[in-house]
Amino acid sequence: MTEPRTLIVIPCLNEEAHIGPLIDQLGPAMEALDARLLVVDGGSTDATRAIVAGITAENPRVTMLDNPKRIQSAAINLAVDRFGDDYYYLIRIDAHGSYPDDYCEVLVREAIETGADSVVVAMQTVGFDTFQKATAYAQNSRLGNGGSKHRVGSTGHWADHGHHALMRISAFKAVGGYDEAFSHNEDAEFDYRLNKAGHRIWMTDRTSMVYYPRSSIGPLFRQYFAYGRGRARNFLKHRVRPGLRQMIPLSVAPLAVGALLAVINWAAVIPVGVWALACIAYGFWMAIGERNPYGPLAAVSAMVMHFAWSAGFWRELLAGRQGRAVLAGEVA
Repeated sequence: MTEPRTLIVIPCLNEEAHIGPLIDQLGPAMEALDARLLVVDGGSTDATRAIVAGITAENPRVTMLDNPKRIQSAAINLAVDRFGDDYYYLIRIDAHGSYPDDYCEVLVREAIETGADSVVVAMQTVGFDTFQKATAYAQNSRLGNGGSKHRVGSTGHWADHGHHALMRISAFKAVGGYDEAFSHNEDAEFDYRLNKAGHRIWMTDRTSMVYYPRSSIGPLFRQYFAYGRGRARNFLKHRVRPGLRQMIPLSVAPLAVGALLAVINWAAVIPVGVWALACIAYGFWMAIGERNPYGPLAAVSAMVMHFAWSAGFWRELLAGRQGRAVLAGEVA
């Protein structure tokens, strides 16, 4: 497989533990696909830049770019703007993940065979310490992902959205690339525009990636709070209503706020109590049914994700004049 030429892009920030082995792993793919690998760095303060500089000195296929905007959407746009004219496909690689050795080759093969403008993959989360394992367990379950197909995996099919892996650069440019107003959820917003423009997204079942979740409550909360804000921005930009699997966690923050009315009437705490009890019960069910001791702690991780996502969504929706106007219009 020497055609078509492929641009492999790794947005990164402070990934000294992962970036070297990841680039080494992608070496055969660079040769097979006649690819250039771009590490787009958002201002790392650890040894990331030094590691990549050492690799670029020995491997002319590897290049490092500075990303002053720091966010991933800007990193991908910058890579395509600088080098996209010379390549046919773009493959997006997350520095904080791991991949099968033939990951890139399979993606290109799937794109050629299906004629897809984008090939997306399922994502499996894996943890190492106790909280990270519990969070991974939650994210791999319906309790944490609501049945999202790019989280649980499925047979190959045409999709509306999935974890971004490969895109035809001409299609990426045609819809304007990523919206850099989105620090999170830029992939879902992009896929909405891609579908509206008539391009096709294929979810492959021939390869997948492994992602390592946050290892403590604070970073996990901030991550999902940002995800919620991103989903709200998508709602405000395109007037796209959240789906059913988003509507349930979306109600969590209002229920938690409503529980404060328990000082007036104790019944106000019932709705949020039912949600918490359901999560905990599901966690114990996972522990017993699947013989996994992390089930109860996975329920805690899921509750953090639900509440943070909901709080981020409502914060973004209610913060500005546009959000309040849209909400008033929807209610009316």
